[in-house]
Amino acid sequence: MTKGQPLDELNRRQCLDLLATVRVGRLVFTEDALPAVQPVNFRLWHDDVVIRVAGGPKLAAATRNQVVAFEADELDPDLRNGWSVVVIGHAEPVTDIDHLVEVAGTFVEPWVEGRRDHFVRIRTERITGRRFRERGVPQYHGVADSTVQS
Repeated sequence: MTKGQPLDELNRRQCLDLLATVRVGRLVFTEDALPAVQPVNFRLWHDDVVIRVAGGPKLAAATRNQVVAFEADELDPDLRNGWSVVVIGHAEPVTDIDHLVEVAGTFVEPWVEGRRDHFVRIRTERITGRRFRERGVPQYHGVADSTVQS
């Protein structure tokens, strides 16, 4: 039997801290009654995930207030360590002018050509995270302790 890596379950604050260190994740939503997964660049805003979209099925999911999932990770296959965080919550378009001004200032240029005029907020209603680490490496400790779920 092979030896696996220790697996740490992360609390809410640890998950949010890790999400703040990466810029790309995967949005899981429903498109034409089927599951869809697309990579997206994102930012955290008031502890929620915000993505910038051109329109289409991602914006449609938000305008219908669908429950979506968002996953981001950082994995090193050579060292066999890393982490993964999943956010589950309702998607909603950001439409308030003050919020749009605030959110727009936090984004870098999109990776893909074309206009991205809409912002979608994914409420962090549930967040879970796991960290795989090399044996002997201390467990990650975040800024504050809180529960794994919100």
